[in-house]
Amino acid sequence: MGNNLKKLRKEEILKSYDIKEKLGTGSFAVVKKGIRKKDGAEFALKIVKKKNLNAEELMTINDEVEIMNQISHKNVVRLIEIYDTPKNLYMVLELLNGGELFERIVAKGQYSEKMASELIRDIAGAIQYLHEKGVVHRDLKPENLMYASVEDDQIKITDFGLAKCLESDGQTMSTACGTPGYVAPEILKNEPYDKQVDLWSIGVILYILLCGFPPFYDENAAGLYAQIKRGEFDFPDPYWADISDQAKDLVSKLLTVDPKKRCSSELLLAHPWISQNAAPDKPLGEDFTKRLTKFNARRKLRRGIQMIMAVNRLTRAFTVDLEN
Repeated sequence: MGNNLKKLRKEEILKSYDIKEKLGTGSFAVVKKGIRKKDGAEFALKIVKKKNLNAEELMTINDEVEIMNQISHKNVVRLIEIYDTPKNLYMVLELLNGGELFERIVAKGQYSEKMASELIRDIAGAIQYLHEKGVVHRDLKPENLMYASVEDDQIKITDFGLAKCLESDGQTMSTACGTPGYVAPEILKNEPYDKQVDLWSIGVILYILLCGFPPFYDENAAGLYAQIKRGEFDFPDPYWADISDQAKDLVSKLLTVDPKKRCSSELLLAHPWISQNAAPDKPLGEDFTKRLTKFNARRKLRRGIQMIMAVNRLTRAFTVDLEN
């Protein structure tokens, strides 16, 4: 269901929402909590200061708005409404309080193949829906998978800043984008690519969910990319010794270098490990939780370093008053 784009002044959004504390900072925006005045409901307000963006960046934001305006799925963050003022764009989004994927797993203290299977089923169902709409996410990674609340286990795909809407099934893309470690080999090879890049990213996430560390790792970016382009990974003992053959089979089908031979979202959902309750319910153990905790801490540290320039840029752009 679409949302109406409202061309308004800043005062209009302040009539409807109380703008509260900062929740996060992205490449182009600051995200703050918004309280709707009429009923006290809480939302996330993504605030983009337009004057700091060049033409290409403005187009990226517009693409994100257009994509989110046409999608509605239980496992995708929901865009409620949009306020477009002369200086800022305000995206009123569903507020997700449940934390990031790996943080939730670490907090649980234990995990199992069955839980991973149910999670991947939900993510794959959302990706299948997006692909049917012609939308390719292009940046699936743990921090873009968040839980709706601490009370439930409903996962949500977030951040459509790199997403692309294709006009036809056969259309390909060429823009190099994504996140190191999760990006598909065809992107690194500068080859035309399609929606299958999202399935590769799901394969990387699934691998980590089952053992607590990534399939591709090198301190040097060139070394990491070389591994990814070759599809060079394995299932080392003792970390994979107790993982089912069905799970390994699905990981292998997702982390297939040739996108034409890679598992599609339809085949993923039909895989026995997903569709036939073949995933064991046995806990993966304390060592798994320790490995995932270590990996998650390292990942967050790298992300913090990478965000320093973006934060400095936005700090200069934003003041206490959202529009001086």
